Amino acid sequence: MDVAVELANPQQSMSIMHLISQATPLVKAVMALLMLASVVSWALIFQKWNLIRRARAEADNFEDAFWSGGDLNKLYAEWGGRNADDATGMSSIFIAGYREYSRLYNKDGISRGEITDGVQRAMRVALAQEIEDLESGLSFLATVGSTSPYVGLFGTVWG
Repeated sequence: MDVAVELANPQQSMSIMHLISQATPLVKAVMALLMLASVVSWALIFQKWNLIRRARAEADNFEDAFWSGGDLNKLYAEWGGRNADDATGMSSIFIAGYREYSRLYNKDGISRGEITDGVQRAMRVALAQEIEDLESGLSFLATVGSTSPYVGLFGTVWG
């Protein structure tokens, strides 16, 4: 476009679409990368928010049921019977511990200490799995968050 025409009509030369269309391929690539990172980041943020909100509600429900003083067999039947593979949070840790206890308790020649160790081990594995599920995607958010200032600095220097 002619410089005289741009100077005569500054509104057109400062529009977002005009600036994007006049950008170099490198600048367009950086803008596309930033847009993609932003969309993925916001999707992860909302997904994590929803996951934590649901986990907190389920944890409150399970904790109320657990500390109500009821029979653990009934608690397991209620929480372990309704699709135990989809259980999350405290309920999945309880289910893993209860299953291991039931499995080891029915075996001959196993001491109480071995049963306790086995239950604790099963619960630690379930806890590690829950933590891993809650932390998934956070490394991407951390990477985007830590590299964004450098991308901004690159844009300032390049521009």
